[in-house]
Amino acid sequence: MTTFDANGITLERVREYVWEIPQEGDMRAPARVLASEALLEEIKEDKSLEQIKNTTHLPGITNHAICMPDTHQGYGFPVGGVGALDAENGCISPGAVGYDINCGVRMMRTNLTYDEVQGHEEELVDSLFANIPSGLGGGGIVEAGVDAIDEILARGVDWALENGHAVEEDLLHCEDEGMREGADPEKVSQKAKDRGKNQIGSLGSGNHFLEVQRVTDVFDSGVGEAYGLEEDQIVVLIHCGSRGLGHQTCNDYLRKIEQQHKGLLDQLPDKELAAAPAGSQLAEDYYGAMNAAINFAWVNRQLIMHRTRQVFERVFDRSWEEMEMDLLYDVAHNIAKKETHVVNEDGDERELYVHRKGATRAFPAGHPEVPKAYRDVGQPVIIPGSMGAGSYVLRGGENSMDLTFGSTAHGAGRLMSRTQAKNEFWGGDVQQDLEDQQAIYVKAQSGATIAEEAPGVYKDVDEVVRVSDELGIGDKVARTFPVCNIKG
Repeated sequence: MTTFDANGITLERVREYVWEIPQEGDMRAPARVLASEALLEEIKEDKSLEQIKNTTHLPGITNHAICMPDTHQGYGFPVGGVGALDAENGCISPGAVGYDINCGVRMMRTNLTYDEVQGHEEELVDSLFANIPSGLGGGGIVEAGVDAIDEILARGVDWALENGHAVEEDLLHCEDEGMREGADPEKVSQKAKDRGKNQIGSLGSGNHFLEVQRVTDVFDSGVGEAYGLEEDQIVVLIHCGSRGLGHQTCNDYLRKIEQQHKGLLDQLPDKELAAAPAGSQLAEDYYGAMNAAINFAWVNRQLIMHRTRQVFERVFDRSWEEMEMDLLYDVAHNIAKKETHVVNEDGDERELYVHRKGATRAFPAGHPEVPKAYRDVGQPVIIPGSMGAGSYVLRGGENSMDLTFGSTAHGAGRLMSRTQAKNEFWGGDVQQDLEDQQAIYVKAQSGATIAEEAPGVYKDVDEVVRVSDELGIGDKVARTFPVCNIKG
């Protein structure tokens, strides 16, 4: 048997790209890591493997806890982690969802070609930066009153449609059609609502961005055609989440769980995995609040996309409809959903809280929750790379339900912390190098933000996607490359 030793944790090779930490001691299930040996060498450098092993102590963990190829250390639960917890006898964990609830990505396609955009890059990046709020703190495209914020939390993108910030097709091409059932605005604290009400339609900071890209490769012409993608086409990628509202919601419920469910907390090896038992009032309250924050994030990305359409109209002097600026798909990560999955070889099904933290849902062709437009080919999956590398569009692979509860990676995955990145890179140099060497135009609130997100900070997205493709959990469809990028 082939093994891999990582700082006292031994992984056994199950088959190519599938490694297992065997169940022992108080572990309730084994843990699995989906990675090449090259990626494992990087993953072992932080606490990801220790964290995924800790995750197996959560009550109700089903089959195994899973690390995706882009895994890196997170708060309690690794980023790039998937944990399916029994919805009747298990628990739900805010730390296994993350602070930025429904941080996610959406891709908007256009009929513009790269040739048509060349020469407009600086005007475009300046206009996008001027018109789309970014950075820490307040400032959004709209500011909501008490009634409006509750409607956004309850209805999601349906609110944006009613208020002129969306068209019907936008909802049809969004995960869950842009509205989570079971959202309960009353379970979101007033402090969280106050933090969010003036941030609706804003990128925020950190790794959040809006990037204009060109399609460089289409690997599967049939699926590419179904997704409306072809080489040399311009697309727009938006990556952000629920801003201060989601952060506050996570923090509120972590503190409540620490107070009300100390007995469960004391059984866990890391208090950052704080969880509420399934069926408890606090589990139901958190689930309602989390779903509301999910809706908020979808509205946030929708408003940014709407404003992006307006910017393109001014820069290229034609309507967004003429440019066919349609939503390809919006997919969430940092989320826990009640889903029904087959849990054993006998075909038994069980309702689970599927926690995807920095992992992307990747349902295969034929799954009823895939939008009708894509059901014959599988759900679109969007994997952002770094500013100096390509991003990818995948489709949910036929092995995803068996291997990963219908999940794959969500990005390249960090190699170094933000602090280390700022020590290693100078933002101005990174910005100039991207423009001079790769014709990528970047604009941000500060040089520090650019340094934190320098290309060298991230794993090799090509390798992450290769492993996903080889495992059949997310199949390669197309590759894109940056043209211009705005960041907080």
